[in-house]
Amino acid sequence: MDFSPPPRRPAQENLLPMINVVFLLLIFFLISARLTPPEPFTVTPPDALAEAEAQGDFTLFISADGQLGYRDLLGDPALAAIEAARTDHCTATDCEAEPPRLTLRADTALPAARLAQILPRLSPLGFAQIELVAQ
Repeated sequence: MDFSPPPRRPAQENLLPMINVVFLLLIFFLISARLTPPEPFTVTPPDALAEAEAQGDFTLFISADGQLGYRDLLGDPALAAIEAARTDHCTATDCEAEPPRLTLRADTALPAARLAQILPRLSPLGFAQIELVAQ
């Protein structure tokens, strides 16, 4: 008769704590990340001597050939969308106390004369301040 103890099975590893940690990290990074809408096209801002970063409530992109972009819209629909977004913003907040600012992200290759032609199209949108982003 064999009275030796039965062979021990190896303990199974419990992966539940590791899965919990991974999901907690995932939730933390999703909450702490700043989600921004994608840029409609790549823009290389011009160089500047000042170190101040332009901070606006709305960002309008201007390509090297003068095409306008806002979120996923291009051209005149982009201007209509940014005007509608400003109107919606002003109905939700007091735009008289703190008027919204428009940030322009223009490409370095955009000629200044073309930018000067675009600026009068932006004035009817109702922004009190327009800032041009530079590197």
